[in-house]
Amino acid sequence: MGAGYLVPAPQRILVVGLGGGGITMAMQQVFPNATIDAVEIDPAVVRNGAAVLRLQARRGARTTVYEEDGRVFVKRMQRRGVKYDLVVLDAYDHEYIPEHMLTLEFLQEVKSILGERGVLAGNTFSSSKLYHHESATYYAAFGDFYALKTNNRVIMVRMGGLPDRAELARNADALEARLSAVGVDKAWVLPHFEIERGWPPGTRVLTDQYSPSNLLNSAK
Repeated sequence: MGAGYLVPAPQRILVVGLGGGGITMAMQQVFPNATIDAVEIDPAVVRNGAAVLRLQARRGARTTVYEEDGRVFVKRMQRRGVKYDLVVLDAYDHEYIPEHMLTLEFLQEVKSILGERGVLAGNTFSSSKLYHHESATYYAAFGDFYALKTNNRVIMVRMGGLPDRAELARNADALEARLSAVGVDKAWVLPHFEIERGWPPGTRVLTDQYSPSNLLNSAK
């Protein structure tokens, strides 16, 4: 939810990986005027999940849930020329993020559907054999990025350049009342915004040709 500090008034949001629906419902609450597309590959979640029923039940909510592979959906939006102000990547299988959604090619596809000041927030692990590979891959696609680390690492980028700390603080102030209602406290979140650098020289970028499955069992 700290992605709001980079884009305080998104009009169109994409959430890849619905799961229990918590992120999407929080987005509905914090950004009530936004149109939200949520993509979930698991038909049990889409067809029978209580999360979908809750999302659809919210009066006035402009949310559509798609049963589809997230990368396929992104490619379809790319072909249509659709642009998003905020894209949230939160897709996991039983091991980790699916391989085809870790690669440079995929991130470049996501980049193509971001608006002029569009923001990407990608949920990853903070301890992983893939950690440096992911860092190098995001950097190859976007340049500098913020990494917010606790148990997970949330990577955040913005088209046109990252906001500085003064802009982050202004946006945090503007959103504080709405974000505090979903449990986001600026006093806790803001200090986690750090630009990440320093992965080992020669770290390989993950690509569609190099995304080794043996690294996906990743916790150290």
